[in-house]
Amino acid sequence: MITYHTVKIGTVDIFYREAGPPAAPTIVLLHGFPSSSHMFRDLIRELENDFHLIAPDHPGFGNSSCPPRDEFTYTFDHLAEVTEDFLMAIGLGRFSLYLQDYGGPVGFRIAAKHPEWIESLVIQNANAYEEGLTPLMDQRRPFWKQRSREAERVVLSTFTFARTQWKYLNGVRDRTKVSPDAWNMDQFFLDRPGNKLIQLELQADYGSNVDRYPEWQAYLREHQPPTLVVWGKNDDIFGPAGAEAYKRDLRNIEVHLLDTGHFALEEYCTEIAGYIRRFLGTDELKKAA
Repeated sequence: MITYHTVKIGTVDIFYREAGPPAAPTIVLLHGFPSSSHMFRDLIRELENDFHLIAPDHPGFGNSSCPPRDEFTYTFDHLAEVTEDFLMAIGLGRFSLYLQDYGGPVGFRIAAKHPEWIESLVIQNANAYEEGLTPLMDQRRPFWKQRSREAERVVLSTFTFARTQWKYLNGVRDRTKVSPDAWNMDQFFLDRPGNKLIQLELQADYGSNVDRYPEWQAYLREHQPPTLVVWGKNDDIFGPAGAEAYKRDLRNIEVHLLDTGHFALEEYCTEIAGYIRRFLGTDELKKAA
């Protein structure tokens, strides 16, 4: 059964979903943009008999605190610091990380800083290589380097209902499998007063993640975390080349390219759960311990 909690981390309240026996192997699920832990709702139910699952909302997302940008520094460094403090506050010492979209740069910062915490990685459309950056992402590079009023206006215009819906439906195989609850939930939180300005700050800071790709690749090469990649291959944000690139630095890796888009769990939740149960249930994690 999923339970719902909130814990104070510094000045912000962090909301999280929890399920499964605490004695079971733990997976920390880190969501992407513009979603929240809601994106893991079905996966948690699929896995709760086999794993201990923790899914927090980042500050500014979902049910966590959403302080205005003049009261909280919205950078990926800061999101990672808050998440690190959250993990320590709830007493986690060793776990697997599930990384999707924004959850990737948050989780990779934590993994590179605390490699002893990480049992394995599950990566879903979360990039750590230049190869995965599509032309759509390349269009944002000037904004990462120099903010202007016109560039901000263009980015702000993408936080619309139509664009949020597009993120869920673009590249999917069967639209009838994608619940409108997903994009409606995301847009509800995006439309909170001041939230679009918060998301603008994170969009402007995204270049800091690309700058740290070499550091994260070095972490992968040195520590060799067992890694399962489950990737929507039709994603126009992070392309499938980003999934294949992980093979360059990892020896114990399994890659599945799925016939869907950015939010692969919407169509392939049962299949991804099966991959996780098999991969995290092998002896490979014991070898890495």
